[in-house]
Amino acid sequence: MTTTGFRRTVVAIGVCSSLALAATACGTGDDGSASGKTRITVNCEPPRSAKVDRAFFEDDVAAFEKRKPDIDVVAHDAFPCQDPKTFDAKLAGGQMEDVFYTYFTDARHVVDIRQAADLTPYLSELKSYGSIQKQLRDIYTVDGKVYGVPRTGYSMGLIYNRALFRKAGLDPDRPPATWDEVRAAARKIAALGSGTVGYADYSAQNQGGWHFTAELYSRGGDVVSADGRKATVDSPEGRAVLRELHDMRWTDDSMGSRQLLVINDVQQLMGAGRLGMYLAAPDNIPILVKEKGGDYKDLALAPMPGGRATLIGGDGYMFNKHDTPAQIRAGLKWLDHMFLTPGKGFLGDYARARKHDAPVGLPEPRLFTGAADATDQRAKKADANVPVQNYRSFLEGNTRLRMRIEPPHAQQIYSVLDAVVSAVLTKKDADIGQLLEEASGKIDSILARS
Repeated sequence: MTTTGFRRTVVAIGVCSSLALAATACGTGDDGSASGKTRITVNCEPPRSAKVDRAFFEDDVAAFEKRKPDIDVVAHDAFPCQDPKTFDAKLAGGQMEDVFYTYFTDARHVVDIRQAADLTPYLSELKSYGSIQKQLRDIYTVDGKVYGVPRTGYSMGLIYNRALFRKAGLDPDRPPATWDEVRAAARKIAALGSGTVGYADYSAQNQGGWHFTAELYSRGGDVVSADGRKATVDSPEGRAVLRELHDMRWTDDSMGSRQLLVINDVQQLMGAGRLGMYLAAPDNIPILVKEKGGDYKDLALAPMPGGRATLIGGDGYMFNKHDTPAQIRAGLKWLDHMFLTPGKGFLGDYARARKHDAPVGLPEPRLFTGAADATDQRAKKADANVPVQNYRSFLEGNTRLRMRIEPPHAQQIYSVLDAVVSAVLTKKDADIGQLLEEASGKIDSILARS
């Protein structure tokens, strides 16, 4: 699953507009050398409706072309940036851009169907590559060859309401670190009454399966076996996730009576000050403030309870298999300029973001390491306009967690697990063992078809 937005958040992937397709194919391998320039098409330019981000993107492309007058960048916009309904068709039909956006979960698939260029011989053109977190680089590395470059990442944590914590007699500077502590805190918050919910979770539109996966990871469990062939949800860890949700819902009455919630429902509860805790990525925080009525000072983020692992996601760029060497070199230079120079570019110009009232200082997982990370963090701190102290435990706690990517065939699997989570939250007598046994069989069938 993903979150939404263009700046330092996970975004959905873009496709060529019909006008762009009429004017030129997205990824023909024609580098435009006849004009004396190397031409590259790129996607995921913010749409015109996102006026500020669109202007930033266009300004940065113009600055790049001024610095590199031998490169012509043709950007394509659309929303979402990667449409699952057309993504494979574009790849197979030769209509994908020369440099195209992918979710982390799609990287291996693009390689498996042989639609990605091997970037390994050209990595010297990407100055920032060695400074990017290895665990993120590895997502685009298959059999020792590099097929893509990460751009952003997110990890799940526990968003909580500091004001409700204080009102319930809880210490807002010591958020729950275990699932038992989450349950205990949820009981106290729900006891405040007036429709207050202690803990909320998703259970519809595949989002319940997504959160079940995150909660399973947090306890040290897994969704599929290491070889990707068998379901592993019917495990002590899987049963513990569902038992905890069942007991919070039916024994403690700390999750409220309304269920089958999706992200917007939960965000509305939190923004209205009626929810104590829920799982989310950092980019939920500005949405809670700007769209749902929340206040930055009341919103804090803690690491994933359980202490074992957290689910991560993110995005990056891959290159069309038809790209020429000149296009690959040009595309890598463009990525360095646009996204991968600490403290600069579309994602890193924090001073520009603050000037336009975009949040600066949210606790995104760090993309860089070493000196590059230090430079990026200094720039972010200098222009922070959100209460960064509210996210300290998240940043510190994440360093002790294993980072886990979503499972293969994630959306199909999440659909199966959605039914499990919704049953537990809507049926007091739900048979957890039977639900997981049946889900395992369905997941095995999904994996067998791959």
